[in-house]
Amino acid sequence: MKIYKVGGAVRDRLLGLPVQDTDWVVVGATAEQMVAAGYKPVGKDFPVFLHPKTHEEYALARTERKSGHGYKGFTVYAAPEVTLEEDLARRDLTINAMAEADDGSVIDPFGGQADLQARLFRHVSDAFVEDPVRILRLARFAARFQFGVAPETMALMQQMVSEGEVDHLVAERVWQEVARGLMEAQPSHMFNALRDCGALARIAPEVDALWGVPQRADYHPEVDTGVHVMLVVDYAAAQGMPLPVRFAALCHDLGKATTPADILPGHHGHEPRGVPLVEALCERWRVPGDCRDLAVMVCRDHTHVHRAQELRSATIMDLFLRCDALRKPERFHQMLDACIADKRGRTGFETADYPQADLLRQLLAAAARVDAGAIAQACSDKAQIPERVRIARIAAIEAARKSMAAE
Repeated sequence: MKIYKVGGAVRDRLLGLPVQDTDWVVVGATAEQMVAAGYKPVGKDFPVFLHPKTHEEYALARTERKSGHGYKGFTVYAAPEVTLEEDLARRDLTINAMAEADDGSVIDPFGGQADLQARLFRHVSDAFVEDPVRILRLARFAARFQFGVAPETMALMQQMVSEGEVDHLVAERVWQEVARGLMEAQPSHMFNALRDCGALARIAPEVDALWGVPQRADYHPEVDTGVHVMLVVDYAAAQGMPLPVRFAALCHDLGKATTPADILPGHHGHEPRGVPLVEALCERWRVPGDCRDLAVMVCRDHTHVHRAQELRSATIMDLFLRCDALRKPERFHQMLDACIADKRGRTGFETADYPQADLLRQLLAAAARVDAGAIAQACSDKAQIPERVRIARIAAIEAARKSMAAE
């Protein structure tokens, strides 16, 4: 039995990055031997075990053979005779197909170290085409490392798209990889990689349609809507904003693209066009509620937030009610952060002031200070309570605006 450190832990050490998780591969052992040594079996699809003390994952060396569609369509073979190189050969990219022995020496049969130095993603073998999740993983790694893609690897990815393999991706897995990519340093690299191979048009046609849509050059020097959205997402990432804000940044301008019938059949409404597109994307990806709700809010109301200084106090109160800001102020503050990212995600606007956010925060606080309970007790006609409270809050907003103007 021989044990090797493998995958991301080896890659990140060679890059001089902190190692978050360590995975191990065990060569020359059986499942029975692992259990006898105190390891706890946890793998459902292939033999993986947890170390009795460190709880790190130890997997038996294995090979995989394509037997169906999608990332679960594989037959796994794990046995003592499977070699380390055979196990590494089934991995996706050369930079992830390295191992480290006990003495610190690196086993690198596919040139992973050279590709790290060249900052290049390259597939290990043509078996790359057998698992569409590998496209998503490569794109996610692009957001983390900002590497380029080897031409031959891009050709394989394009082949996978044209042959429909991407269409077999499971919704939850798509969201899992996209969400993780959004939390990387430069998410735009993920979406650019997906666009380059054609996968974005298949998994998120609403987003893919943004490229080539022009905008007013005085507001958007970058002109292209898709380019702008990537700047917004990258700004949100650079500021360490949470996932719901980053996803809202991705979705905020979906309505600017013409709505093709194959994206949203039967939509004829005049509600902000992006809202049903956001809802369709969230339903298809099964996006969690916190991300979905914020994305819908930002898509629907970010232009109102941008115009906050021009809006009447009653209109601002309507905005608060529409966004449920009084009951969920933290989510409303996240919307303001997304609007800041929208403003500053433009060429030359990276440090632009955004007084609208502070204004709306103060006005929301003023509205929240209204004693709704006292108004309710003083109101003999209970049916009038909501309107009386609304009027009082509009008055509080107006008073706060006058006070701020006088300072």
